[in-house]
Amino acid sequence: MTITQRSGTRRRAALVAATVAVLAVSACGSSGGDNAGSTPAGGAATAGAATGGAATGSAGAAAPVGPTGEIKIWYSNNEQEVAWGKQVVAAWNAAHADQKVTGEEIPAGKSSEETIGAAITAGTTPCLIFNTSPAAVPQFQDAGGLVDLSSFPDGASYIETRTGADVAKQYQSADGHYYQLPWKSNPVMIFYNKDIFTKAGIDTDKPPLATYDEFLATAKKVVDSKAAQYAIYPSPSADFYQPWFDFYPMFAAETGGKQLIVDGKSQFTSAEGMNVINFWRQIYADKLAGTEVYQGDSFADGKAAMSTVGPWAIASYKGKVNWGVVPVPTSKGMPADQIHTFSDAKNVGLYTSCKNTGTAWDFLKFATSEEQDGKLLELTGQMPLRTDLPTTYADYFKKNPEYAEFASQAARTVEVPNVPNSVEIWQDFRKAWSTAVIFGKADPQSTFADAATQIDKLAAG
Repeated sequence: MTITQRSGTRRRAALVAATVAVLAVSACGSSGGDNAGSTPAGGAATAGAATGGAATGSAGAAAPVGPTGEIKIWYSNNEQEVAWGKQVVAAWNAAHADQKVTGEEIPAGKSSEETIGAAITAGTTPCLIFNTSPAAVPQFQDAGGLVDLSSFPDGASYIETRTGADVAKQYQSADGHYYQLPWKSNPVMIFYNKDIFTKAGIDTDKPPLATYDEFLATAKKVVDSKAAQYAIYPSPSADFYQPWFDFYPMFAAETGGKQLIVDGKSQFTSAEGMNVINFWRQIYADKLAGTEVYQGDSFADGKAAMSTVGPWAIASYKGKVNWGVVPVPTSKGMPADQIHTFSDAKNVGLYTSCKNTGTAWDFLKFATSEEQDGKLLELTGQMPLRTDLPTTYADYFKKNPEYAEFASQAARTVEVPNVPNSVEIWQDFRKAWSTAVIFGKADPQSTFADAATQIDKLAAG
């Protein structure tokens, strides 16, 4: 069977060049996550190194649906994911001598997205990249770089069974097909420094952070007491991805799980969106957050009492910060088990330069099986994008209770919209944010109304 691929030849050079020029996202943005690279299970498809079998669908083993043979993959360059990548390749190769997989760290560059964009242009991408940013997928797809995974007979069903249909839909492209496999997430929550809170006279077991009023009062207490210079310090840089670590998690929570754009129309000028915008404007107006880029980790350095981060931070801050964690706040408060947040996901793309697509698809299912997702969880602490995560890996979360809250939160995550011009959309939003929120130089209502007009045009393609 021939796998359907989007050629996009006449737009390839221009679109990839634009992507390379603007994409500088790291796996966890400014929050200090996976650097340029990134590093997941409970569906019908399972596979294990112990049995030596390829991943199979619910109907049992099936013949490959494309050419088979040797393939190459890239995985992230952080230490934990390198360890995961090496073991999954070794497990596959032990049982598939005629379909050898060669795994490598993604080549160095300003960002993994820049590296991938350049490889698409040159036609040198590997078969699979376990480090594909959802924000980059529309550009990579339009450039003809990605295979439509829905063209495999079990493609859509495998993705939706493993990930859950509702969550998976966030990763569909405009044509309703999947050009990425949702792989892993780092659901964003609020870390707080217990020692700083104690110094400021704030309860560390149940800190008052659930509502905007509580959060503002707590933040003010931190600064007024001089327990820390700032309450929270999201990066104020102009990078397009920075809204994912200040505005977007709280927007997801305030709206009950909406994306920035729904049905081609921006949502941030809604009452809920303006609640979030005005909350952050108040944070900056009261000098509770810094307006200059901090060269370092403000939370680890004690410069700020709080940070918006994902589960990667648990290992990063071990022995450095006596931390606690709570969900992001909402204007009126909400039970923790109802709060949504930003996913901060990295996914897997199958690239059109791949000749042996049958092996690539089987290996992709093998690498995202229940067993291999469990190994990813154990080695990296990142959350597989699959259903019933807390129960599937109950033993792990019993032994590592600090990750349990993130596992619960992983069921309620919101992804960036899969729409045309996604990077430009976020860049326009960030420009409005910088002007009206961080520096308070313009009226938020009119500034974001103007931004919405431009963003709706971009989303229309």
